[in-house]
Amino acid sequence: MISGSEKRFISINFITIIITLLVILAGGIVRSTGSGMGCPDWPKCFDRYIPPTNVSQLPADYKEKYVAGRIKKNEKFARYLESMGKKELADSIRHDKNITVPEEFNPAKTWTEYLNRLAGVLAGLFLLLTAGYSFIYRKTAKRIIVLSILNIFVVGYQAWLGSIVVSTNLAQWVVTLHMLLALVILVISIYTYNYAKQLHKEPSVIMYRILWLKGFLFFTLMVSIVQIILGTDVREAIDVIAKSLSSGGRDTWIAKVGDVFNYHRDMAILVIVCNGIIYKMVIDRFSGKAAPLLTARFILLTLLIQLLSGVALAYISLPPVAQALHILFSTMLFSLQFYLYLLVYRTRTYRQ
Repeated sequence: MISGSEKRFISINFITIIITLLVILAGGIVRSTGSGMGCPDWPKCFDRYIPPTNVSQLPADYKEKYVAGRIKKNEKFARYLESMGKKELADSIRHDKNITVPEEFNPAKTWTEYLNRLAGVLAGLFLLLTAGYSFIYRKTAKRIIVLSILNIFVVGYQAWLGSIVVSTNLAQWVVTLHMLLALVILVISIYTYNYAKQLHKEPSVIMYRILWLKGFLFFTLMVSIVQIILGTDVREAIDVIAKSLSSGGRDTWIAKVGDVFNYHRDMAILVIVCNGIIYKMVIDRFSGKAAPLLTARFILLTLLIQLLSGVALAYISLPPVAQALHILFSTMLFSLQFYLYLLVYRTRTYRQ
Protein backbone atom coordinates (compact mmCIF):
# COMPACT_ATOMS: atom_id res chain seq x y z
CA MET A 1 0.00 0.00 0.00
CA ILE A 2 1.47 3.35 -1.09
CA SER A 3 1.06 6.07 1.55
CA GLY A 4 0.00 9.65 0.79
CA SER A 5 3.52 10.99 1.34
CA GLU A 6 4.94 8.38 -1.02
CA LYS A 7 2.37 9.37 -3.65
CA ARG A 8 3.49 12.99 -3.31
CA PHE A 9 7.12 11.96 -3.81
CA ILE A 10 6.19 9.97 -6.92
CA SER A 11 4.20 12.92 -8.32
CA ILE A 12 7.01 15.42 -7.66
CA ASN A 13 9.55 13.02 -9.15
CA PHE A 14 7.42 12.62 -12.29
CA ILE A 15 7.03 16.41 -12.65
CA THR A 16 10.81 16.70 -12.29
CA ILE A 17 11.28 14.30 -15.21
CA ILE A 18 8.86 16.30 -17.39
CA ILE A 19 10.54 19.62 -16.50
CA THR A 20 13.98 18.13 -17.25
CA LEU A 21 12.71 17.15 -20.71
CA LEU A 22 11.37 20.69 -21.16
CA VAL A 23 14.82 22.05 -20.25
CA ILE A 24 16.30 19.85 -22.97
CA LEU A 25 13.67 21.21 -25.40
CA ALA A 26 14.57 24.76 -24.36
CA GLY A 27 18.24 23.95 -24.93
CA GLY A 28 17.34 22.62 -28.38
CA ILE A 29 15.54 25.87 -29.19
CA VAL A 30 18.57 27.85 -28.00
CA ARG A 31 20.92 25.91 -30.26
CA SER A 32 18.61 25.86 -33.28
CA THR A 33 18.16 29.65 -33.11
CA GLY A 34 21.82 30.34 -32.42
CA SER A 35 21.00 31.94 -29.07
CA GLY A 36 23.63 30.15 -27.01
CA MET A 37 25.63 33.35 -26.49
CA GLY A 38 22.54 35.53 -26.05
CA CYS A 39 23.73 36.08 -22.48
CA PRO A 40 27.53 36.48 -22.51
CA ASP A 41 27.86 36.15 -18.72
CA TRP A 42 26.57 33.63 -16.17
CA PRO A 43 24.50 33.31 -13.99
CA LYS A 44 23.31 36.88 -14.66
CA CYS A 45 22.56 38.16 -18.15
CA PHE A 46 24.43 41.36 -19.03
CA ASP A 47 24.93 41.89 -15.29
CA ARG A 48 21.15 41.89 -14.78
CA TYR A 49 18.67 39.46 -13.24
CA ILE A 50 16.13 40.63 -15.83
CA PRO A 51 17.80 40.85 -19.27
CA PRO A 52 17.89 44.10 -21.25
CA THR A 53 15.67 44.71 -24.25
CA ASN A 54 17.60 47.64 -25.69
CA VAL A 55 21.24 48.50 -26.33
CA SER A 56 20.87 51.54 -24.09
CA GLN A 57 20.44 49.20 -21.10
CA LEU A 58 23.77 47.46 -21.64
CA PRO A 59 26.79 48.07 -19.39
CA ALA A 60 29.45 50.45 -20.67
CA ASP A 61 32.13 48.74 -22.78
CA TYR A 62 30.18 45.48 -22.41
CA LYS A 63 31.94 43.73 -25.30
CA GLU A 64 35.43 44.21 -23.88
CA LYS A 65 34.21 43.47 -20.35
CA TYR A 66 32.68 40.09 -21.16
CA VAL A 67 35.53 39.00 -23.43
CA ALA A 68 37.96 39.74 -20.58
CA GLY A 69 35.73 37.82 -18.16
CA ARG A 70 35.58 34.83 -20.51
CA ILE A 71 39.35 34.77 -20.91
CA LYS A 72 39.82 34.85 -17.14
CA LYS A 73 37.29 32.05 -16.53
CA ASN A 74 38.76 29.94 -19.34
CA GLU A 75 42.22 30.26 -17.84
CA LYS A 76 40.87 28.79 -14.59
CA PHE A 77 39.16 26.03 -16.55
CA ALA A 78 42.38 25.33 -18.48
CA ARG A 79 44.30 24.96 -15.21
CA TYR A 80 41.59 22.57 -13.99
CA LEU A 81 42.03 20.48 -17.16
CA GLU A 82 45.81 20.50 -16.73
CA SER A 83 45.42 19.14 -13.20
CA MET A 84 43.55 16.21 -14.79
CA GLY A 85 46.41 15.61 -17.26
CA LYS A 86 44.56 17.21 -20.22
CA LYS A 87 47.33 19.62 -21.24
CA GLU A 88 46.56 19.63 -24.99
CA LEU A 89 42.89 20.32 -24.33
CA ALA A 90 43.80 23.10 -21.92
CA ASP A 91 46.10 24.71 -24.51
CA SER A 92 43.38 24.50 -27.18
CA ILE A 93 41.05 26.49 -24.92
CA ARG A 94 43.73 29.08 -24.13
CA HIS A 95 44.44 29.66 -27.81
CA ASP A 96 40.87 29.54 -29.14
CA LYS A 97 40.48 32.84 -31.04
CA ASN A 98 36.67 32.54 -31.03
CA ILE A 99 36.69 33.36 -27.31
CA THR A 100 38.06 36.84 -28.02
CA VAL A 101 35.30 37.67 -30.52
CA PRO A 102 32.52 39.65 -28.78
CA GLU A 103 28.89 38.78 -29.42
CA GLU A 104 26.57 41.39 -30.84
CA PHE A 105 23.53 42.17 -28.69
CA ASN A 106 20.31 40.63 -30.00
CA PRO A 107 17.27 40.97 -27.67
CA ALA A 108 15.46 37.94 -29.15
CA LYS A 109 18.47 35.69 -28.63
CA THR A 110 19.11 37.16 -25.19
CA TRP A 111 15.60 36.37 -23.99
CA THR A 112 15.64 32.92 -25.60
CA GLU A 113 18.76 32.03 -23.63
CA TYR A 114 17.37 33.67 -20.48
CA LEU A 115 14.15 31.60 -20.63
CA ASN A 116 16.29 28.51 -21.09
CA ARG A 117 18.12 29.39 -17.88
CA LEU A 118 14.83 29.97 -16.04
CA ALA A 119 13.71 26.49 -17.11
CA GLY A 120 16.96 25.13 -15.68
CA VAL A 121 16.34 26.92 -12.38
CA LEU A 122 12.83 25.43 -12.23
CA ALA A 123 14.25 21.96 -12.82
CA GLY A 124 16.78 22.54 -10.04
CA LEU A 125 14.03 23.57 -7.61
CA PHE A 126 12.03 20.42 -8.34
CA LEU A 127 15.12 18.28 -7.92
CA LEU A 128 15.57 19.88 -4.50
CA LEU A 129 11.93 19.10 -3.71
CA THR A 130 12.44 15.51 -4.85
CA ALA A 131 15.48 15.18 -2.58
CA GLY A 132 13.57 16.70 0.33
CA TYR A 133 10.59 14.38 -0.03
CA SER A 134 12.88 11.38 -0.52
CA PHE A 135 13.55 11.26 3.22
CA ILE A 136 10.19 9.54 3.74
CA TYR A 137 12.06 6.43 2.51
CA ARG A 138 14.76 6.59 5.20
CA LYS A 139 13.49 3.32 6.70
CA THR A 140 12.36 1.50 3.57
CA ALA A 141 14.50 2.53 0.59
CA LYS A 142 17.63 4.51 1.42
CA ARG A 143 18.85 4.24 -2.17
CA ILE A 144 16.09 6.69 -3.20
CA ILE A 145 17.52 9.24 -0.75
CA VAL A 146 21.10 8.66 -1.88
CA LEU A 147 20.26 8.93 -5.59
CA SER A 148 18.01 11.98 -5.12
CA ILE A 149 20.80 13.81 -3.29
CA LEU A 150 23.36 12.63 -5.86
CA ASN A 151 21.19 14.16 -8.58
CA ILE A 152 21.49 17.56 -6.90
CA PHE A 153 25.28 17.31 -7.12
CA VAL A 154 25.03 16.28 -10.78
CA VAL A 155 22.79 19.28 -11.46
CA GLY A 156 25.26 21.52 -9.62
CA TYR A 157 28.06 20.24 -11.85
CA GLN A 158 25.76 20.67 -14.85
CA ALA A 159 25.13 24.31 -13.88
CA TRP A 160 28.87 24.91 -13.54
CA LEU A 161 29.41 23.28 -16.91
CA GLY A 162 26.74 25.59 -18.31
CA SER A 163 28.90 28.54 -17.28
CA ILE A 164 31.83 26.89 -19.08
CA VAL A 165 29.68 26.45 -22.19
CA VAL A 166 29.18 30.23 -22.16
CA SER A 167 32.79 31.16 -21.33
CA THR A 168 34.24 28.85 -24.00
CA ASN A 169 31.85 30.34 -26.59
CA LEU A 170 30.09 26.99 -27.10
CA ALA A 171 33.19 24.79 -27.34
CA GLN A 172 32.08 21.62 -29.09
CA TRP A 173 33.10 18.91 -26.63
CA VAL A 174 31.75 20.93 -23.66
CA VAL A 175 28.31 21.14 -25.31
CA THR A 176 28.34 17.35 -25.84
CA LEU A 177 29.26 16.70 -22.21
CA HIS A 178 26.50 19.12 -21.16
CA MET A 179 23.99 16.99 -23.13
CA LEU A 180 25.25 13.69 -21.70
CA LEU A 181 24.96 15.01 -18.16
CA ALA A 182 21.31 15.85 -18.88
CA LEU A 183 20.82 12.16 -19.69
CA VAL A 184 22.44 11.21 -16.38
CA ILE A 185 19.99 13.47 -14.52
CA LEU A 186 17.09 11.83 -16.38
CA VAL A 187 18.35 8.31 -15.69
CA ILE A 188 18.58 8.96 -11.95
CA SER A 189 15.13 10.60 -11.83
CA ILE A 190 13.49 7.80 -13.83
CA TYR A 191 15.14 5.18 -11.65
CA THR A 192 13.94 6.74 -8.38
CA TYR A 193 10.46 7.25 -9.86
CA ASN A 194 10.17 3.62 -10.93
CA TYR A 195 11.73 2.27 -7.73
CA ALA A 196 9.27 4.23 -5.59
CA LYS A 197 6.32 3.02 -7.69
CA GLN A 198 7.40 -0.62 -7.55
CA LEU A 199 8.51 -0.63 -3.91
CA HIS A 200 5.34 -2.23 -2.53
CA LYS A 201 4.53 -4.35 -5.59
CA GLU A 202 5.49 -7.95 -6.26
CA PRO A 203 7.52 -8.50 -9.46
CA SER A 204 5.42 -9.45 -12.50
CA VAL A 205 5.51 -13.11 -13.53
CA ILE A 206 5.06 -14.20 -17.16
CA MET A 207 5.28 -17.52 -19.00
CA TYR A 208 7.93 -16.58 -21.57
CA ARG A 209 11.65 -16.27 -20.91
CA ILE A 210 12.61 -12.69 -20.23
CA LEU A 211 16.43 -12.85 -20.32
CA TRP A 212 16.74 -12.19 -24.06
CA LEU A 213 14.48 -9.14 -23.81
CA LYS A 214 16.53 -7.73 -20.92
CA GLY A 215 19.77 -8.22 -22.83
CA PHE A 216 18.45 -6.76 -26.07
CA LEU A 217 16.97 -3.76 -24.27
CA PHE A 218 20.36 -3.04 -22.72
CA PHE A 219 21.98 -3.28 -26.17
CA THR A 220 19.37 -0.89 -27.59
CA LEU A 221 20.07 1.60 -24.82
CA MET A 222 23.77 1.56 -25.75
CA VAL A 223 22.85 2.08 -29.42
CA SER A 224 20.70 5.07 -28.46
CA ILE A 225 23.53 6.64 -26.45
CA VAL A 226 25.91 6.26 -29.40
CA GLN A 227 23.27 7.75 -31.71
CA ILE A 228 22.78 10.74 -29.39
CA ILE A 229 26.56 11.33 -29.27
CA LEU A 230 26.72 11.16 -33.08
CA GLY A 231 23.80 13.57 -33.22
CA THR A 232 25.64 16.07 -31.01
CA ASP A 233 28.71 15.67 -33.25
CA VAL A 234 26.55 16.50 -36.28
CA ARG A 235 25.10 19.50 -34.47
CA GLU A 236 28.58 20.73 -33.52
CA ALA A 237 29.74 20.39 -37.14
CA ILE A 238 26.69 22.37 -38.23
CA ASP A 239 27.57 25.12 -35.73
CA VAL A 240 31.09 25.40 -37.18
CA ILE A 241 29.75 25.51 -40.75
CA ALA A 242 27.11 28.10 -39.84
CA LYS A 243 29.75 30.35 -38.27
CA SER A 244 32.07 30.02 -41.27
CA LEU A 245 29.24 31.01 -43.63
CA SER A 246 27.86 33.73 -41.32
CA SER A 247 24.63 31.68 -41.09
CA GLY A 248 24.12 31.93 -44.85
CA GLY A 249 23.64 29.13 -47.41
CA ARG A 250 21.59 27.04 -44.99
CA ASP A 251 20.64 24.55 -47.71
CA THR A 252 24.33 23.59 -48.12
CA TRP A 253 25.14 22.89 -44.47
CA ILE A 254 24.21 19.18 -44.43
CA ALA A 255 26.35 18.47 -47.51
CA LYS A 256 29.36 20.03 -45.78
CA VAL A 257 29.08 18.03 -42.53
CA GLY A 258 30.96 14.98 -43.83
CA ASP A 259 31.11 11.37 -42.65
CA VAL A 260 29.66 11.93 -39.19
CA PHE A 261 26.29 12.77 -40.76
CA ASN A 262 26.39 9.53 -42.77
CA TYR A 263 27.19 7.56 -39.61
CA HIS A 264 24.32 9.24 -37.78
CA ARG A 265 21.90 8.57 -40.65
CA ASP A 266 22.96 4.93 -41.02
CA MET A 267 22.79 4.37 -37.26
CA ALA A 268 19.14 5.48 -37.44
CA ILE A 269 18.41 2.28 -39.38
CA LEU A 270 19.84 0.21 -36.53
CA VAL A 271 17.75 2.23 -34.04
CA ILE A 272 14.57 1.45 -36.03
CA VAL A 273 15.40 -2.25 -36.27
CA CYS A 274 16.26 -2.55 -32.57
CA ASN A 275 13.09 -0.83 -31.41
CA GLY A 276 10.99 -2.88 -33.81
CA ILE A 277 12.46 -6.10 -32.38
CA ILE A 278 11.85 -4.87 -28.84
CA TYR A 279 8.20 -4.12 -29.63
CA LYS A 280 7.72 -7.61 -31.09
CA MET A 281 9.37 -9.21 -28.06
CA VAL A 282 7.23 -7.16 -25.67
CA ILE A 283 3.88 -7.95 -27.36
CA ASP A 284 4.84 -11.65 -27.35
CA ARG A 285 5.30 -11.55 -23.57
CA PHE A 286 2.80 -8.97 -22.26
CA SER A 287 -0.85 -8.26 -22.97
CA GLY A 288 -3.74 -6.01 -21.98
CA LYS A 289 -2.73 -2.85 -20.12
CA ALA A 290 0.62 -4.12 -18.87
CA ALA A 291 3.01 -1.21 -18.27
CA PRO A 292 5.81 -2.67 -20.48
CA LEU A 293 3.39 -2.99 -23.42
CA LEU A 294 2.09 0.58 -23.02
CA THR A 295 5.66 1.86 -22.74
CA ALA A 296 6.67 -0.04 -25.89
CA ARG A 297 3.81 1.65 -27.77
CA PHE A 298 4.97 5.06 -26.60
CA ILE A 299 8.46 4.14 -27.82
CA LEU A 300 7.15 3.48 -31.32
CA LEU A 301 5.23 6.76 -31.39
CA THR A 302 8.26 8.69 -30.14
CA LEU A 303 10.49 6.95 -32.67
CA LEU A 304 8.12 7.94 -35.51
CA ILE A 305 8.21 11.64 -34.57
CA GLN A 306 11.97 11.42 -34.11
CA LEU A 307 12.41 9.99 -37.61
CA LEU A 308 10.10 12.57 -39.21
CA SER A 309 12.05 15.40 -37.58
CA GLY A 310 15.29 13.81 -38.79
CA VAL A 311 13.99 13.64 -42.37
CA ALA A 312 12.96 17.29 -42.13
CA LEU A 313 16.45 18.24 -40.95
CA ALA A 314 18.15 16.33 -43.75
CA TYR A 315 15.94 17.40 -46.65
CA ILE A 316 14.30 20.73 -45.69
CA SER A 317 17.40 22.78 -44.86
CA LEU A 318 17.48 22.24 -41.09
CA PRO A 319 14.30 24.04 -39.95
CA PRO A 320 14.80 25.26 -36.34
CA VAL A 321 11.53 23.68 -35.15
CA ALA A 322 12.67 20.27 -36.41
CA GLN A 323 16.05 20.71 -34.70
CA ALA A 324 14.44 21.34 -31.30
CA LEU A 325 11.99 18.45 -31.74
CA HIS A 326 14.77 16.11 -32.85
CA ILE A 327 16.73 16.75 -29.66
CA LEU A 328 13.64 16.43 -27.47
CA PHE A 329 12.35 13.19 -28.96
CA SER A 330 15.77 11.54 -29.09
CA THR A 331 15.97 12.17 -25.34
CA MET A 332 12.40 10.96 -24.82
CA LEU A 333 13.17 7.80 -26.79
CA PHE A 334 16.15 7.04 -24.57
CA SER A 335 14.11 7.80 -21.44
CA LEU A 336 11.28 5.47 -22.45
CA GLN A 337 13.75 2.71 -23.34
CA PHE A 338 15.38 3.04 -19.93
CA TYR A 339 12.00 2.99 -18.19
CA LEU A 340 11.01 -0.11 -20.15
CA TYR A 341 14.29 -1.74 -19.16
CA LEU A 342 13.52 -1.09 -15.48
CA LEU A 343 10.02 -2.53 -15.86
CA VAL A 344 11.27 -5.64 -17.64
CA TYR A 345 14.15 -6.07 -15.18
CA ARG A 346 11.65 -6.71 -12.39
CA THR A 347 9.74 -9.31 -14.42
CA ARG A 348 10.23 -12.97 -13.62
CA THR A 349 9.64 -16.08 -15.70
CA TYR A 350 7.15 -18.57 -14.31
CA ARG A 351 8.68 -21.96 -13.54
CA GLN A 352 6.67 -25.02 -12.45
